[in-house]
Parts: sequence; C-alpha cells; structure tokens
Amino acid sequence: MKRLIATLIFSLIFTLSPQTSIANELAIWDKLQGTAPKGYVLLLRHSLAPGVGDPENFDLRDCSTQRNLSAVGRQDAQDVGRWLARREIKIARVESSRWCRAKETANLLNLGKVRLNRNLDSLFEEADALNHPQTIKVRKQIVDHRNKSGMLILVGHFVNIAAITNVGVDSGEGVLVRADSKGVIKVVGSTPTLNR
Repeated sequence: MKRLIATLIFSLIFTLSPQTSIANELAIWDKLQGTAPKGYVLLLRHSLAPGVGDPENFDLRDCSTQRNLSAVGRQDAQDVGRWLARREIKIARVESSRWCRAKETANLLNLGKVRLNRNLDSLFEEADALNHPQTIKVRKQIVDHRNKSGMLILVGHFVNIAAITNVGVDSGEGVLVRADSKGVIKVVGSTPTLNR
C-alpha cells in the first residue's frame, strides 16, 4: 500500500509540474516532416488500459493476468500510428516494454517490426524509478542514438517516461527527446493530445 501511495504521489507531482511548455512544442513535427532526423527519440506511453498497476496474479507471459488495452486504447494506438505515418518521418526502430498493453500499442502503431526491450518494462512498483538500472540504461540508449538517423520509438509506461523526462503523459501520448553533445537529454516536443 505504501508503494502504491508513493507511486501515486510521484505521478501527481510529475503531472502537475511545469512541462517546459510542452503544449507549444508541436512545431517540431513540421520541421521533421519528410526527413530522416538524427538523434530523435519518441517516448510513448501505452494507450488506454483501464485501471492502475497490475493484478496480483500478474504473469508477464499471460496477457489475461494483466491490464490490457480497451477498445478506445486500441483505436487510439492506431490513430497515433497513422498520425506519425502522415509525418513521413523515417523510423529507425520501434521498441516496447514486454507488458502486453505496451506491446499491443507498439504493434498497432503499424510502423514496423516491434523489438521487445526489458528496460522499458513498468517501474510502477519500484521505490526509486529515477535511479533504477532500467532508467539508466534507457537514458544511455537515448544518448547513444544522438548521432543515428531515423526516429527511435520507445513504447513504455508513465513512471518510466516521467523518470527520464520529468514530464507526465496521458495514455497514448508521447514526449520527443534528443540528447545534446554533452549527453544531456532534452525534451524538444510532444505528440498532440488525443483526437488527432
């Protein structure tokens, strides 16, 4: 129970914190349209999967034991994929958490073969997501991508994205980041709100 309360407080803090003018950061998509951008990574939260956390009988290998996408969530994932496809931005790769709701979101984007990445797995039950080894590895992956062509799409979970960006995202929304020459990860944009 303490862990759940701590996670909810963590989530609320990030949701209410200043989001570095994310609302005004859609213009980046016009700049990237029709290109093979270098160093950009989209951290995308899985689409709507009603509930919080996972059931006590959670089994990574069995989707029936997990929170899964609703019909709205599935439609939204397809809409996000179509919105990204219309930008005609070269996609380097799509990776996903191993959780079923993230895998399904990534597949429904329909932007290429999905590679599973255990470092994107949910950190909901972890006490220190900011310094967790998975977070450190994803930060390194973003920094390592800074000189590579094509957008890297990483589909994961709220807590994980917040730990990297200090930004809270709703279901199906994403934060566009890029590492600078010193390895500092900066938020450079966001996906639009739903009803794209």
